[in-house]
Amino acid sequence: MRGLRILETRRARSLRVDATAAEGRLWSKLRNRGLNGFKFARQTPIGPYIADFCCRDRKLIVEVDGATHSTDAEVAADARRTAFLAAEGYSVLRVHNAEVFDNLDGILGTILTRLDGRDHL
Repeated sequence: MRGLRILETRRARSLRVDATAAEGRLWSKLRNRGLNGFKFARQTPIGPYIADFCCRDRKLIVEVDGATHSTDAEVAADARRTAFLAAEGYSVLRVHNAEVFDNLDGILGTILTRLDGRDHL
């Protein structure tokens, strides 16, 4: 079904151009199979949502969240999104912008753990 979702593709392209500094920093480590050879795509449309980073082979999505994910309504919306993605077979790992700057190596280690299947959250 790839290529048939023109609006989602345009929105994803727009998000790639307007990436946050945290997303750009994490992407610099994930792109071009930079994390142990795992292939990631960024701003990937999945159903009605666009995942920040997605490893399709391992069905892992990494979401980089900023301050806009802290209210009760936003937390509930994130929970609905995660439930939808889980129903599609994906595991979702959420990290905060500050973590990307303060502990990038730790985040990369956590991503590898999830990719290797050693953590079944």
